[in-house]
Amino acid sequence: MTTSTTEGTETTQERSDGEIVGGAAGAAPVAARATIDGLAPVAPQLEDERLTLPADGPAKHAATSRAARQRSFELGDHPVPTSKIEEWRFTPLRRFTSLFQDDATEDGAVDHAVTVPEGAPEASTLAIGEAPRGTALVPEDLTAAIASARTAQALHLVAPRNAELAEPFRVEITGRGADRRANGHLVLETEESSTATFVLNHTGSAQYAQNVEMIVGDNSRMTVIALQDWDDDALHISTHHAKLGRDAKLKHIVVSLGGSAVRVNAIGEFSAPGAELENTGLYFADENQFLEHRLFVDHAAPNCTSDVAYKGALQGQKARSVWVGDVLIRKEAEGTSTYELNRNLVLTEGARADSVPNLEIETGEIEGAGHAAATGRFDDEQLFYLRARGIPEKEARRLVVRGFFAELIQKIDVPEIREHLFESIEAELTRSMN
Repeated sequence: MTTSTTEGTETTQERSDGEIVGGAAGAAPVAARATIDGLAPVAPQLEDERLTLPADGPAKHAATSRAARQRSFELGDHPVPTSKIEEWRFTPLRRFTSLFQDDATEDGAVDHAVTVPEGAPEASTLAIGEAPRGTALVPEDLTAAIASARTAQALHLVAPRNAELAEPFRVEITGRGADRRANGHLVLETEESSTATFVLNHTGSAQYAQNVEMIVGDNSRMTVIALQDWDDDALHISTHHAKLGRDAKLKHIVVSLGGSAVRVNAIGEFSAPGAELENTGLYFADENQFLEHRLFVDHAAPNCTSDVAYKGALQGQKARSVWVGDVLIRKEAEGTSTYELNRNLVLTEGARADSVPNLEIETGEIEGAGHAAATGRFDDEQLFYLRARGIPEKEARRLVVRGFFAELIQKIDVPEIREHLFESIEAELTRSMN
């Protein structure tokens, strides 16, 4: 194992009552009235759904399709974000102003410590235009274009062909000051028939614009775990873009706990048949904290499968989360199976969760497609039930929240990360209960 340090650089899935449920059959979404998992339904600030079918007509579809979004490496092709632009309408743009500026990375603003597992080649770099950099990720917005242009040398980590790496690649990204600007671009690659895990851990504080490019080779297995565990004053906008080959599998996990404002845009693109994508996310927003997660799953090849599950909790005044999940099933993607789920647990008054699942279907020849979203709070009757059995109120609340997140945390195959997340959730709950 090598360590180096550099600076500056219709489905069978169970649906719970109380979810907003949509399917591929064209029926209108239905909001169930019952409670879910011991949570009382709460009227969210926004809980919207969109279902676009071929019958809507080509003109309407072209105007609203997620696939129509501009992609370019040129900064001039991307407007400065405003609230009138769909993909930025929920984002507190003033907080992110510095990340819309075409600024270079300041010396020492961010440190990278890279650990390469045994059996993998040493970490290397890729210049702008040097393949495989840019073969998956082409910027969709201004910040991603800046991060690309301002990162002369992208970090490149590779699992070689036929290798099965027992230990993960680890990238520790440490910010050295809330007033310091940094840009980054990472290229993660699993070559044909290889298996590897990549852990990206963000700590400290910075104003950080970042791209993460994932190239999942034919019949390979990639797991990416991205932890946003920043200090309370950090700003972070990141685009994750994955391209999956034939029969490839990607498990993509995003955990956002820290930072003043964090926005992660995750894109999964199927380029050949038989691939599988699992998107998992967990977030916990505190007072005045903003956490936004956007996903785009692009089914552009037949017989592929995607499954999205994100859960978040919020506590404190002006705690805010946004989740937008876009799934596009293109005309050529026959045999697709896809499902996306988002749940939010509001722990205190003054917190707000926005949830928008979107589904576009261009072919009727699919295995299944659906989505669900739910926002809820503690149910007084459930708490009374637990307390009547001798469980103190604080412990009852803790049990409900731990159970809410446990299913997702158990999907993480790195034991120390699972333990860290349970400890972090306990710390968050202790803060709110005190």
